[in-house]
Amino acid sequence: MKQVLVTGAGGYIGSVLVPKLLKKGYKVKAVDRYFFGKDMLNTHENLTVIQEDTRRMRPEQFAEVDAVIDLVAISNDPSGEEFKKATYEINHISRVHTAVTAKQMGVKRYILPSSCSLYGFQDQDVIVDESSPTNPLTVYSKANEKAELGVLPLADHKFTVTVIRQATVFGYSPRIRFDLAINGMTYGAWENGVIPLMRDGKQWRPFIHVEDTTDVMCLILEADENLINGQVFNVGSNKNNYQLGRLAEEIVDALPKAVNIQWYGDTDHRSYRVNFDKIEHTLNWKAKWSGADGALEIYEKLERGELKKSVHTITLDWYKELIKWHRIIQEVEKHGGIIDI
Repeated sequence: MKQVLVTGAGGYIGSVLVPKLLKKGYKVKAVDRYFFGKDMLNTHENLTVIQEDTRRMRPEQFAEVDAVIDLVAISNDPSGEEFKKATYEINHISRVHTAVTAKQMGVKRYILPSSCSLYGFQDQDVIVDESSPTNPLTVYSKANEKAELGVLPLADHKFTVTVIRQATVFGYSPRIRFDLAINGMTYGAWENGVIPLMRDGKQWRPFIHVEDTTDVMCLILEADENLINGQVFNVGSNKNNYQLGRLAEEIVDALPKAVNIQWYGDTDHRSYRVNFDKIEHTLNWKAKWSGADGALEIYEKLERGELKKSVHTITLDWYKELIKWHRIIQEVEKHGGIIDI
């Protein structure tokens, strides 16, 4: 039985990936600060939960580990802009440190889940692939690019390094997020029959369901190292390259209630179409989920009362809430307690 160390294990993607790895028979070391709670992961005989900040990872934590999937990140553009220093420390420096330490400790395989947001802004008629110039526009995407540049040179015949540039993720996760485009659109449609959409709807964006991207991570764990070592793969599907206006229309058509589109904000200048032929041809993989499939999945869970929106489901809002209560507790705590000391 192989052992996989997953950073960011309690997050939106990690809480889908870890159970999948356990079901496939892996042992898992699940590393996270668990800002959103340890209850995102069910107990399992082959699961070791490590509550740690990846900026403080120690070599012994990589003992007997065969592979690392380095999901940890300050996970979206608004959070990256709010916490610039931490984003570079976590998304870039800590992940390079993790890769270096893993290699020193004899780990055989390292996977860096990066982001297609590295492509930033592209002309409307350009479709980028893995060899295209990048154009990161935000702290989040710039930190991801620095992480890529830091880990790829570590690849050699004993240490397999693979970067996956994920399209914008959507779909159900135990750590649900409503600050992701499709999930947020669906919530607006369910709550009040309105999809909020940033102007002007012509911007291109690729999407991938959380089940699909975690399937890719599992696939790369077992793939022939000659196919993946030192390689970058765009992870998504050509059919899920959407202009956001068309995506909203597709969601409207998929849902079982009347829904309108409501425009807001200034024009979003992030726009990129991505080619996903490399992963489809090299690893014989194709995405299973469309944007409409994911929207209907979320909608039905909302209808059944299985999902609720709260401050906990908006990443930046929850970070701010934790910081607020940390400050309050520091101000009133005495002798190791609040009421009971």
